[in-house]
Formats: sequence, structure tokens, C-alpha cells
Amino acid sequence: QVQLVESGGGLVQPGGSLRLSCAASENILRVIVMGWYRQVPGKERELVASITSRGTTNYADSVKGRFIISRDNNKSTVYLQMNSLKPEDTAVYRCTFVYDKVLWGQGTLVTVSS
Repeated sequence: QVQLVESGGGLVQPGGSLRLSCAASENILRVIVMGWYRQVPGKERELVASITSRGTTNYADSVKGRFIISRDNNKSTVYLQMNSLKPEDTAVYRCTFVYDKVLWGQGTLVTVSS
């Protein structure tokens, strides 16, 4: 069964940057949408960014101008470049792939703190 494996989370100071990666355990020919969600305990899950197979991107208002989502179809991988990080970006980030099924990663913790 195909799995999504995330990496790149960790602790960073406010104003810093992190790059998250999410790779499928085997190549998926056509992923319609790849995306990143985040969740903080006690709050609803939030869509951070998504990118279609044609490269159309969508961002939450809270991250526009700071985060960049990209994908490498040859590697069945999606990335999230996070810049100018703020304490309120602290959350568990999970990636998702949508094709003929919906896959979720296990989540990676991002902590923004001084």
C-alpha cells in the first residue's frame, strides 16, 4: 500500500525558514491535487496550501506571501517552503495526495519559538 512520508519539521525561531517534503513510497502516475494541512490541538484542521497537476496553487490567507508549495511529479513529491515563520504557524503539518484515492501523511511537527 502506498504511503506518504513527510520530513523537514522541527524547531525554528520566529522569522526563520523550514522546508517540508512529502514523498510517496512508490511512484503515482497522476496525482490530481497535492496539499498541506495543519492542525493545532483544540482547533480545526486548516488547509495551508494546495497545488494541482497543472500547477495551480492555492494558499490560506494566513500564509500568502510567506509559504510556497511546489511539486515534482517525477518523484511523486510535494514541498512546502515556509519563510518568515511566526509562532502561530506552530502545528502538526500533514500532506495529502488526491488521485483515485486520498492519502495522508503521518504528520510532522513544526514549532516556531524563541
